[in-house]
Amino acid sequence: MTPTPLEPWIAAKTGCSPLTRGGLACWQLHRLRETVRRVREHSPFYRGRLKDCGVPIGGLPDIARLPFTTADDLRAGAQRFLCVSQSEIQRVVTLPTSGTTGAPKRLYFTAADLESTLEFFAAGMSAFTGPGDRVLILLPGEAPDSAGNLLARALARIGAAGIIHGPVRDASQTLSFMKEKAVTGVVGMPVQVLGLARSSSGRAIAVNSAVLTSDYVPNSLCRAVEEAWGCRAYHHYGMTETGLGGGVDCAARQGYHLREADLYIEIVDPETGAPVPDGRTGEIVFTTLIRTGMPLIRYRTGDMARMLPEPCPCGTILRCMEHVRGRIGRGVALANGSRLGLPDLDEALFAVDGLLNYRAEAVCGPAVCRLRLHASAVPGSRAEQSAALREALHNALPLQAAFLDGSLVLEPVSYCAPQQLDTGLDKRILASISAAAG
Repeated sequence: MTPTPLEPWIAAKTGCSPLTRGGLACWQLHRLRETVRRVREHSPFYRGRLKDCGVPIGGLPDIARLPFTTADDLRAGAQRFLCVSQSEIQRVVTLPTSGTTGAPKRLYFTAADLESTLEFFAAGMSAFTGPGDRVLILLPGEAPDSAGNLLARALARIGAAGIIHGPVRDASQTLSFMKEKAVTGVVGMPVQVLGLARSSSGRAIAVNSAVLTSDYVPNSLCRAVEEAWGCRAYHHYGMTETGLGGGVDCAARQGYHLREADLYIEIVDPETGAPVPDGRTGEIVFTTLIRTGMPLIRYRTGDMARMLPEPCPCGTILRCMEHVRGRIGRGVALANGSRLGLPDLDEALFAVDGLLNYRAEAVCGPAVCRLRLHASAVPGSRAEQSAALREALHNALPLQAAFLDGSLVLEPVSYCAPQQLDTGLDKRILASISAAAG
């Protein structure tokens, strides 16, 4: 098995040839010191945040002495993070907050920052994409330097064609478009890719690879895409804050290989903030190492994962981070002391053949939580589908005790068209409603 193509890219970028862990660590330490120096000098936010942090950074572990940066810090005034003049900013991304109130987050990128993302996309995609491939991009791509636009330009660098489609509005129309364009690969949000895969029966759609991105990816959903299309599905991890790209599977698909030339990633205890050893699950925290416009120091992502202690079968010296397990603090407390979370529901429900998406509501009283499911599915018997969903939930190990002791009750499943449900898992939040409001 060939090592991830991120390795030679990072070797060239860092000047470490051959690339070793020691050489990469020295380069990261140099870039970390330079980034801290730069933000202290040019960023009004970090000038204040780091003014009492006079301890020199003698080694990479010393980064734990620096304070965290949070999403609330960005909402409070992203311009105060800037280390360059506004005239040097090429793209501004505005991320609306959850709910109806609250300031949005804004991220600023220079041309150099966007070039780093292009390089990462090209290197990462080359693990499973090559010259002549035609990749359907189910991400927004009309605006210059948007995620879809950057991905299409990156694919062109490796001789592949990026076909920008945008989010799926009508699965039947998108499937016809895929056939017309002779698509060989797909990149998109997990639920949207699943919807296409499970709706493509009898349409002679031949897809070699699917990259699931922009959201948490349940393992059951990944398997369902592979079974429907007979392809290999890969995970990509990233967010706007990481510069859109953070890590991506290699051919071994054991976890993400990380953008280690551009980002220094830690896993910390979400309660104490202390670093945890490899193999233990915690919160992903990252620091940008080469970003020019808006560097971030120890940004808390709210995502949960762990660094895998064993080497990747692909043979790379790069670290491998387990696929993200979900978000911190999501879920509903049940009367028996356990928690009901979306990852548990996802793994059980997306394994049911024909399910396209669902929304869950937990109507909770002092002793009982009543679970309501609103589902969309491919055409078929609603009675059989409902029975299969019920059986899948009752057989899910994390939920069995709650069903048996009566602290969790599943109400009859209701159905709606796919367009009536949110298209992304992260937006499909498990809603907790008090029993009085139910």
